[in-house]
Amino acid sequence: MAITAAMVKELREMTGAGMMDCKKALNETNGNMEEAVEFLRKNGQAKAEKKASRIAAEGICRIAVKDEKTAAVVEVNSETDFVAKNEEFQKFVEAVAVQAVNSDAADMDAFMAETWNDDNTKTVSEALVEKVAVIGEKLSIRRFEKIVAEDGMVASYVHGGGRIGVLVEATTDVVNDAIKEALTNIAMQVAALYPKYVATADVSEEYKAHEKEIIAAQIAQDPKMAGKPEKVIEGAIIGRLNKELKEVCLLEQVYVKAEDGKQTVAQYVAQVGKENGANLSIKKFVRFETGEGLEKKNEDFAAEVAAQMNM
Repeated sequence: MAITAAMVKELREMTGAGMMDCKKALNETNGNMEEAVEFLRKNGQAKAEKKASRIAAEGICRIAVKDEKTAAVVEVNSETDFVAKNEEFQKFVEAVAVQAVNSDAADMDAFMAETWNDDNTKTVSEALVEKVAVIGEKLSIRRFEKIVAEDGMVASYVHGGGRIGVLVEATTDVVNDAIKEALTNIAMQVAALYPKYVATADVSEEYKAHEKEIIAAQIAQDPKMAGKPEKVIEGAIIGRLNKELKEVCLLEQVYVKAEDGKQTVAQYVAQVGKENGANLSIKKFVRFETGEGLEKKNEDFAAEVAAQMNM
């Protein structure tokens, strides 16, 4: 299979690896993108970060809060940053968020077929088409998620003017300003450090097995580990896996505002709960980042890659 500059560009954005390493990985895997990512990770040339944090697209996230127990986050994409900053577009996204917080739709198809709150003669889909005609650029209501906290509350946080939207659901028998502030702080933590799970108990055995395979391949290429007993190697694998889990599990992460630089999010939650006489725990979080998994067209960059690699 012919390896194109665009493929190299995509893999580079997905992994952060160098261009020549990406080209080699694609050649070794006959252009299979997922296998190329695995190849780079096993060879220590790519971080465990997924392409969601590497690929950009335009648009914004918005959050609508109905009450302390109900909130929704949406992502609406545009073709250009110019439109993403347009007041008409931003008002439309806010309306989509309000639609979502009042919606009972279980998926995007049902959501798009709903009656549009701002004009009951249209569906959400028709309202989108109309807005495309007004703005003159392709728009897409990409996704939404609604949280209804039956035994606690929902906190929200929007970062970077809408680049990231976060909801945090907590179980608590006390709701006061201190609890609200703490949960907002945790939502900020989610925005900044991009956890994938709430706790280690939420991590699937499949994920752990996959990561152990990657770590084992990395250790096999480490000269310092050459000739080490199998027991030592296994211990190193488990050690690295546990370190990774602390990075991807919210409660295991060091709390970004920790005064001692050591307090974990779990310890912070326990402290706040104790100080306020609350049975407080984090149940769920949702983190949307504009453009996750979408690739922004950039022909100049592809040409630059091609020129450097003589493609």
